[in-house]
Amino acid sequence: MRSYVLIPGLWAGAWIWQRVERQLRAAGHRTLAVTLPGLSFSDADEKNITLADHVDDALSLLIEEGLNDVILVAHDYGGIVAGSVVDRAPERVAHTVYVEAFVAHDGKSMLDAFPDSLRAEEMRVIDDNDGRLPPPPVAAIAAGQDLSLRDARWLRRRCVGHPGRSISDPAILTRPPATHSATYVICEKDHFEGSIGDDINRLRDEPGWTFRTLQTGRWPMLSSPAELSELLLEVDRRVGVPSAGTAAFD
Repeated sequence: MRSYVLIPGLWAGAWIWQRVERQLRAAGHRTLAVTLPGLSFSDADEKNITLADHVDDALSLLIEEGLNDVILVAHDYGGIVAGSVVDRAPERVAHTVYVEAFVAHDGKSMLDAFPDSLRAEEMRVIDDNDGRLPPPPVAAIAAGQDLSLRDARWLRRRCVGHPGRSISDPAILTRPPATHSATYVICEKDHFEGSIGDDINRLRDEPGWTFRTLQTGRWPMLSSPAELSELLLEVDRRVGVPSAGTAAFD
């Protein structure tokens, strides 16, 4: 049995992984999906939550659950969190899967991956929305992303404003991402508008990195859960048998 820890991206919580979790559990694995601080409807003050808060929360889960050799799966913004967790506790993570995700670099925030004009516009939107980045409308969520209108509406109803500081805070790393064991999943139908960032493309040449492609859009856990789940199971087979310390149960 492998333990998969699943980190959502912008605006989302653990709920977004439900379809993938069902399939991983049916294959005999344990899953723990994360709702990061400030991304629950019950969180009253989202705007002051930092990237460090998110990293601490995800790392605390691994420690409290006694998890080692996990497969850490991250979507979108969650890649910044996952890369930071691996940097701080590499002994607990067997492999990281970046699903159309940003990759953490020391001294860089998620917004630093954007052109200057777009970064400035995102910061303006955050300022105009009391320190939060609001989720996009249903039409923008669905456009070209292989989502049914029903799924797009389901997704939008559950999304919450994302804490702005968490995406503008720089990551603090001691090692470059090239040193990690990772798989990068490209979803062909948009998000990066047909291309991926130069920082990610350079990782193709690193021996610890593998690239995979899914013929779907930005939300593969909703539009192609079976294909994404099979890819995650293939990662488990490739990584090999987990050690006896994979999960400790009280």
